[in-house]
Formats: sequence, C-alpha cells, structure tokens
Amino acid sequence: MAIARKKKTRLADYGLQTERLLWPTKGPNAKGPGVFEQELGDLESRLGLTTLEKAVAWAQSKSMWPDTFGLACCAIEMMAIVSSRYDIARFGMEAFRSSPRQADLLIVSGRVAHKMAAPLRQIYDQMLEPKWVIAMGACASSAGMFNNYAVLQGVDKIVAVDIYVPGCPPRPEALMEGIVRLHEKVQAGVPPAYELRGVAS
Repeated sequence: MAIARKKKTRLADYGLQTERLLWPTKGPNAKGPGVFEQELGDLESRLGLTTLEKAVAWAQSKSMWPDTFGLACCAIEMMAIVSSRYDIARFGMEAFRSSPRQADLLIVSGRVAHKMAAPLRQIYDQMLEPKWVIAMGACASSAGMFNNYAVLQGVDKIVAVDIYVPGCPPRPEALMEGIVRLHEKVQAGVPPAYELRGVAS
C-alpha cells in the first residue's frame, strides 16, 4: 500500500521561518504567495537547503583519512578494504596516511602489547582534531583471547574509542560497516569520543 506524501510547495514547508513566508495563503486573512515565491515557481524543490554545521559534518564524513596502525592479523583484513572488491575509495578514504598529522581516523587493528601502548598514544596525540578511533577486532576491543600481562586489555584504556568492530578477525565487510556507522554518527552531529568521555578506567 503506497502512502501519499504531501508535496512541499512553499518555502515555509521547508522550514524557513520568516514572517512573510508564514502568512496564511488560504482563508479570510489570506494574503497569497508573494511575488518572490511566484517567480521562484518550483525552484525550491530543486534547491538544497542546509545549515553550516550539517555541511561541515557531511564534508568531514566524506573526507576522512585513516592512519595505518596494523598490529596483527586484523591488519590484513584492514588492507583488503582498499582493494577493488571493497573499494573504500567510494567514501573518499583510500588515502591511508603514514603520518598522524595528515590523518583524522585511527584504525587500531590487532592486539596492543603494553610496549606499543606509549607509541599508540603518541600517534593519537599527534593527530589533528577532530579525530576518531575505530577498535578493529576482539583484541583491540577487549584483548580477545590474550588475557595476560603482556597485552593491553582493550585499546580504550589509552585512547577514547568511537566505534568497536567485533570479530576475530573481522571481515572487511565488518570494518566497512563500522566506517559507515562512524559516518552516520558524524553526520548526526555526535561529537568524537574524546569530547564525550575519557579513556576507560
């Protein structure tokens, strides 16, 4: 069963709240559409109206540059998303940066040993804001099967994580899903994790 949607015909229907646009067009006090609206005709249906914040969030989500931080077997799956089969270039993310100063997305893929905790935090601190973190795989998220003294029990102990991608190792499709979810968060105006909370205790 098809649901008929009301066609937006006036600028007021698109959310513009000026006094002239809110005048009634029907009834005893009707003033009718103004000359400006009559000249526009159907132009407003082909016009993109947005706010600066939404435009910036859209641009940020379409131009994230990931930093390469592959530590174990998850890194092989992370490398696969650049191939033509998964094609991360459609999100504008094919340029994996080797310098944290040119990246704004840190994908931590693999187990993080305590020896690597300080270099990981240093790379995170060198990234420009706003920055986001994806913990890829069970080892980066919670140390996975490595419940011992040598492996950090979750990368969120040292950096604020935005998206957790489960799996051991997660397939490239799972990482792509995490990236899409991160894009949705950014476009919805959700601040990065470091603004919302600190690292896990």
